[in-house]
This record gives sequence, C-alpha cells and structure tokens, in this order.
Amino acid sequence: MTIALGSEQRASPKTLEDAYRHCLRLTRRHYENFPVASRLLPRRLQRPIAVIYAFARSADDFADEGTLSEETRLALLDDYVAKLDALRNHHPIDDPIFIALSDVIAQHGLPLEPFYDLLSAFRQDVTKRRYADFAEVLAYCRCSANPIGRLVLHLCNEATPQNLRDADAICTALQLINFWQDLAQDYEENNRIYLPQDEMAACGVTESQLTERRSDAALRKLLDMQIERARRMLVSGAPLGAPLGARLKGRLGLEIRATIHGGLCVLDALARRDDLFARPRLRRRDWLRIVWRALFR
Repeated sequence: MTIALGSEQRASPKTLEDAYRHCLRLTRRHYENFPVASRLLPRRLQRPIAVIYAFARSADDFADEGTLSEETRLALLDDYVAKLDALRNHHPIDDPIFIALSDVIAQHGLPLEPFYDLLSAFRQDVTKRRYADFAEVLAYCRCSANPIGRLVLHLCNEATPQNLRDADAICTALQLINFWQDLAQDYEENNRIYLPQDEMAACGVTESQLTERRSDAALRKLLDMQIERARRMLVSGAPLGAPLGARLKGRLGLEIRATIHGGLCVLDALARRDDLFARPRLRRRDWLRIVWRALFR
C-alpha cells in the first residue's frame, strides 16, 4: 500500500519548513544508532530520514520514557495510529512530525506498512516482556527494526526483493546486538528479557542470574549463541553494500558497509567482555578500523 497526498493536503511552505526543523531538532537531541544525519548519507536523504527518525523516536518514548501508566502509553500510541490513518485518508493533521511525514511520504511514495509495524513494536514493548523462543524475537524485530531499512530502500528507489531481504537481515542483526549489549538495562529498568526462554532453559540460565548480574559459564554459553547468530545474520546481508558488485552504490553503499563493520566490531567486544552485563564502549581505534574496513574491504 502506497499513498500519495495531493497538494491540497500539504502544509504551507512556512508551516512545512517549521515542521522539518522540529524533526531535525528532535533528531539532533536524541540521535543514537539510527543512521540519521550521518556524513556518509547522501544529502538528499538526510531530511526525510530525520523525519522518519522523529516519528520513531517520539513513539518509542511513549513506550519507554518517563513514569506514564501502561494505559496512558497505549493511548498515546493509539493516537499515532489514528494519525497514520488520517494520513492514509488524506486528512490534515496539526502535528509537526506528521506534517513533515506527510510531505516525505508524498514526495517519495513511501508505503505506510513500515510505520504501522513500528507502532506495533512499540505497543509490544508496553505489553510483552518475555519471549518464548527465537521465532518470537524475530517477529518483534520484523516490526521494530526491519521497517527502518525498508523505508531507506524505498527512499532510494532500491526496494527490490533481494535488497529488502538483505536489509532485513542487517536490521534484525543490529536489533539483536542492541539487546545483548543492553541486557542489564532492559531487565532492570523495563523488566524485559529478549533472550529466548527456551534457550535460557536449555543452557541452565534463570532470571535470578540476571537479577544478581552473575556472569557464569551458563550465561556466557547462551550469549555466545546469540552473538554468533547475530554475526551470521549481519554478514548474510553484506552483499547489499559490498564494495565489489554492490547493489547500493556510492555513499549509501559506504554507509551500509560502515554499519555492518560497526556491528561486527560491537559483537567482537561483546564476545571479549568478562562482565556479561557491561555495555561495551568502542574506542577511537575501533572507529578508525570501522572506517578503514568500510572503505577498503
């Protein structure tokens, strides 16, 4: 499903520019691992990606930030769903993020499914805190991470089935990497465990080990499984931006390669750490290695 908004649904230039500036301010204030405003990205993509990020970041904050009740969080997410419905039905919305988003969707013919998927993932963040098996984790990643890669491909007119498949592998792997480096934070702050429950049981890992932050052989075995799984997934998507025969050329291909090598570098750090609950920090030489590999490997 792709929507196209007519000129009558667009905001006036002044209002529209104000909306874009609002999204850019939000992006600069909250930038994390999203490929926003990267110097490697083509300049023409930086504003639309910043708008997509502003949508995702603000909705994610509903699910995670502050001391709101579960009922209030779900109501705020439902309001975003209603605003997406309004965009789909060509109704104007008095919200700077959605004013800018409607323009990005109109200019680039973006599908709406990825935006609905993101909201579904954020809703799941509020209501689901344990995952029975890896299939459930993958289903979450399909909504929480894969929409970003898919939207970037649509922005570039490169959303072929093969490209979408590789982008999904990369985005899912990056989401998994975030889980394994934020193991303690997710559990202690949000009572969430993304480790598959069946694999925890098979390795002899219990929630008490997470409560006690106990880095033992059982937890290491379990996390080593997750790290290698994410590594295989990340490498499987590498042909998308590989320097020889790359399907995405130029600066975007370089961005993809830097993202993959950055993810691999974090995985190496995760595998080396003694404290399995410590979030690894990349050092200057790590960043230099990432750039060198993105340019020459």
